[in-house]
Amino acid sequence: MRILGITIPDDKRLEIGLTTLFGIGRSRAKKILDEAKVDWGTTAKDLSEEKENEIKKIIERLKIEGDLKREVSGNIKRLKDIKCYRGIRHMRSLPTRGQRTKTNSRTRRGNVRKTMGTGRRAVDKK
Repeated sequence: MRILGITIPDDKRLEIGLTTLFGIGRSRAKKILDEAKVDWGTTAKDLSEEKENEIKKIIERLKIEGDLKREVSGNIKRLKDIKCYRGIRHMRSLPTRGQRTKTNSRTRRGNVRKTMGTGRRAVDKK
C-alpha cells in the first residue's frame, strides 16, 4: 500500500505501519483506523481495496509529510527572525525547552565522545 509516495510495510500491523508517515504517531494511527472502521491488528496486505481507499482519503485530509515539515521549519524561522529566547536557542544549537546544559545535551551541542573529566592532569614521572 502506498500513501503520498511512501510505501506502508505489508508485514507490520497497520497501527505501526502508518507511523512511517511523518506526522502520524501511534495515537493518530489508531484514530485513523477507528474512523475507517479497520481493526488495528490488520496488516496492509490483508486490506480490501475499498478500506485502503478509505484510509487514504482520511490521511489526505491531514497535514503530514512535506506540508507539516514546511510548517515546522517556518515556525522555527519565525522564532529566529523575531529573536525571541527560543529562536536564539535554535540559532545557537542549544536545547530550547529548558533542559540543563552544564552536563548532558551532548547530542544537541556536538562533541558526543567528549566528557568533562575531573580537572586533574596526569603527572608524567620520569
